[in-house]
Order: sequence, then C-alpha cells, then structure tokens
Amino acid sequence: MASMAFSGTFSASLQSFVQNKSNPSFPVAFLLPPHKISTGSSQSSIFHKGVSLKSGNPYGFSSGIRKFGGVYARVAKEKSVHDFTVKDIDGKDVSLDKFKGKVLLIVNVASRCGLTTTNYSELSHLYEKYKSQGFEILAFPCNQFGGQEPGSNPEIKKFACTRFKAEFPIFDKVDVNGPNTAPIYQFLKSSAGGFLGDLVKWNFEKFLVDKNGKVVERYPPPTSPFQIEKDIQRLLAA
Repeated sequence: MASMAFSGTFSASLQSFVQNKSNPSFPVAFLLPPHKISTGSSQSSIFHKGVSLKSGNPYGFSSGIRKFGGVYARVAKEKSVHDFTVKDIDGKDVSLDKFKGKVLLIVNVASRCGLTTTNYSELSHLYEKYKSQGFEILAFPCNQFGGQEPGSNPEIKKFACTRFKAEFPIFDKVDVNGPNTAPIYQFLKSSAGGFLGDLVKWNFEKFLVDKNGKVVERYPPPTSPFQIEKDIQRLLAA
C-alpha cells in the first residue's frame, strides 16, 4: 500500500487532518477532497464498457474493481445477490431473490458515526423518491468500525425508524470484515474490490447492484447517497 502514488491534493488533505484532528469519528484514511472518490458518477464508464477509473485519476489508486473485460475480475460468476438468504432486523430469514428485477443499494450502517445523519437522511429521501420505480436499499448494521453500532437489533430499528423515518429494509447486525464476515459481504467484496483493497473501510460503504443481482459499482464511505442518484437512475432505466 505504501507504494501507491498519492497526489499532492490528497497528501495536503491528509496533513491538514493530522494537524487538526478535527474529526475523531472518521479515520485518517478517509479524509478525501470534497468531491466524489469512486468509479461511480453520471459519466462513469460502468454504463458503457465496464468499471474503470476515468482518465486523469488524481489519486493514483488502482481500483481493483471488476472490469467486464476480465482484467480485474474477482467475481464468483455463478452467483448473484439473489442467491443469498439473510436475517432481517427481527431475526426472520429473508431470501434476497425477492428483490429480483430491482436496483439495490447495499449499505453497512451505524447509529453513532459522524456520517450517520447525512447518510440516513439522504438514503431515506432516495428510497421515498425511487421505491415505486423498483429501487431498494438494504441496510446492514455493523459494529466493526469504532464500536459505533453497539445497540441491540430492537434499539437499532427504533433509532432508524423513529429518528430518520427509515422505511427501507434493515437486517440483522453483521460482520463485513474478518473471519466472521457475512456471506453476502464476502460476495459483494469479491465482486468489486475497493481502492485500498477488498476490506470494507468504514461505516456507510455502498454497493450498487443491478436488476440481475450483479454488483456494478462500489462507493467509499465519504460518498454522499445523493452523489449516487444519477447512477441509480441509469440502472432503473436500463
């Protein structure tokens, strides 16, 4: 990782963070310049010939993301999101094949993160706007990042539904990294590697899934849900 070519912009931001220590709820590695750092955008090549970084990537990262031509393929091609069964927030089994034909945004959520208010608010807005068009958000609570989702399932459900009026499905608390990684997250990560490796980096990392259950995009935690809206629109129209 140390051999990656960091740009002057990224280095300056990182140095500023270390000096200021102004955001203890978010790790140094994610202090990025204030525009979207992911392969997803309204101009992303994902909607043309594959997932790849746009030319002139200022960060010098190699995406490691699935490329439809096969260069970065790390995908279990026989599977899709629809092949998995998970438990919902109430402990009931849910087969994800119920979401066939829908565009999915899968997010690992937390109740006490510095990103919580923005993400829950914007996710709820997008869900309300597009749910009638075949869009679903699948939220998976996770307590692996700063211990910021310590509550029980009933507490998490009450928090999301009462404070943010979240109506999208919320599932059982899971691990997204490590030896106990939930199978659905093993699949998501194998389908789309991250900029800094396959590990989920923090709360509110996002995976965009098409109507066939295939992961087509991955967004790092700082990416605002509103920044993903045009990608959602394109998949819904496909």
